[in-house]
Amino acid sequence: MTESDRPSLELNRRNLLKGTAGVFALGAMSPLLAACGGSSSGGGGGSASGTLSIGSNYSDAGVKKAFASVAADWQKASGKKAHVNTVDHNTFQDKIQQYLQGTPDDVFSWFAGYRMKFFAKQNLASPIDDVWEKIGANFPDSIKAAAKADDGHYYFVPLYNYPWVMCYRKSVWADKGYEVPATWDDLIALNKKMASDGLTPISFADKDGWPAMGTFDILNMRMNGYQFHVDLMAHNESWTDKKVVAVFDQWKELFPYYSKNVNGITWEQGAQALQNKKAGMMFQGAGQVGQQFTPENLKDLAFFPFPEIDPSHGTDSIDAPIDGFMMSKKPKNKALATSFLEYLGTAKAEATYLASDPTDVGTASNYDESSYNDLQKASAEIIAKTPNIAQFLDRDTRPDFAYPTVQNALQGFISNQDSGKATSTLESQAKAIFV
Repeated sequence: MTESDRPSLELNRRNLLKGTAGVFALGAMSPLLAACGGSSSGGGGGSASGTLSIGSNYSDAGVKKAFASVAADWQKASGKKAHVNTVDHNTFQDKIQQYLQGTPDDVFSWFAGYRMKFFAKQNLASPIDDVWEKIGANFPDSIKAAAKADDGHYYFVPLYNYPWVMCYRKSVWADKGYEVPATWDDLIALNKKMASDGLTPISFADKDGWPAMGTFDILNMRMNGYQFHVDLMAHNESWTDKKVVAVFDQWKELFPYYSKNVNGITWEQGAQALQNKKAGMMFQGAGQVGQQFTPENLKDLAFFPFPEIDPSHGTDSIDAPIDGFMMSKKPKNKALATSFLEYLGTAKAEATYLASDPTDVGTASNYDESSYNDLQKASAEIIAKTPNIAQFLDRDTRPDFAYPTVQNALQGFISNQDSGKATSTLESQAKAIFV
């Protein structure tokens, strides 16, 4: 998630999945939507009979299996039927606007934050205040706020989240005698040591177009603070502000320690380099990296927050995207959609999902964390103790600004390392989009 982990809009990142996802061909939106709509036989949205249609972007093998368990558990508990339309993650995001304007599934996977609010404001999703009357007691205020749009209504039910952190293998660090860096200077010194030891210090992969957003986010929050991040995402601050230029200039100091051909490798390949002990660190969603590790190697995965740059901000902010589900504007079976979302908003549903996904963490305040492995315990701890939680750049700003504008600008910056060009391009496009 991603985030999500999660999440990119590059069309050719991976081949479409076989089976259900195969009908979600690029440019073939209408046939897909007709198929999705046709899978629910409940009439008029008010019947509790028929089949619930679920649109899911949980296409990677691990999360696909985990969500299948959730759907199966709801069917067993309710005695109802559900059909999950699984679609390649990136394609789903790229076509989400057309999808929601057509005949979408009854409920669909999506993200908290601005991206949820965006479709709520466009009247492309149903308010679910009645669902939250049932599930509200299960969540802390911070999660409730993330599920509510600007009109004061709820539109989103969370399922899990995960922190963006610097991941590493404990055995490699123990063997080499590396220590967790507390400051930027410490990080640069560690990078130099790793390079001298024959490792790629930081595995960085941006073929998908969105991982670089996480690095920009953390540098911006470390240098300029959480509120500046929020204001910049809303274009209440200028992208040509000297504070933003400074972020890009700071970022350039990391490039000598990155993977080769950053724009040509996927984040999955980047995580594999970490698992295979070819890289010393990787800044990515902990859950995303963990999903690429074998169960045996997962025990060796650990992380730390991105180091401090400005002491006035310390490490008081992180990206920790929340993934979950929304109800489409006119579900063909609203009764079943409501029932499913009520179930989804429980610790039981989260436990069912996480039983097959040992990398993410639950969002319910009454979730039993005794089942967590070490990675999950650390994830829950850092999310709980960090004062400011951002949702990730492409979720905290307008989706039509994140893609393709920010995506292209960051990939261009990776190629040319021109801070002025990147910031001027972003500002000119922001002026045209944020009107």
